[in-house]
Amino acid sequence: MSTTPASPVRISSIAFAGYPVTNVARARAFYEGVLGLKPSLVFGETDGQAWIEYDIGAGTLAIASVGTDKWKPSSNGPMVALDVEDFDATVAHLRAHNVTFVGDLHDFPSCRMASVRDPDGNAITIHFRKSA
Repeated sequence: MSTTPASPVRISSIAFAGYPVTNVARARAFYEGVLGLKPSLVFGETDGQAWIEYDIGAGTLAIASVGTDKWKPSSNGPMVALDVEDFDATVAHLRAHNVTFVGDLHDFPSCRMASVRDPDGNAITIHFRKSA
């Protein structure tokens, strides 16, 4: 049995999750218009480039077009799960806005989930926690 030394790193929370986008106006129309998020910080919105943050509970979701070829949207990249108050109403709203769903809706003992794509193909999970 091997022992691993204790790490001096102590992580207290996730500061933010960030998604690269290719078109800031289109992305904002989705995140603000469809998902209803309110920007808490908009930085450097010039020449189609920007960093926009949305505070959600104790965390932050950021979208950015930072003019680099190294940070690109990907349907195979990271995913954020957003808790919603009314799963069925949210799914109906997203369908009404022609948001792309990936796979089936899932109904687990502890939660309900649906995976969707933003306009750049980034993965987002809509999540509803069932009461204990």
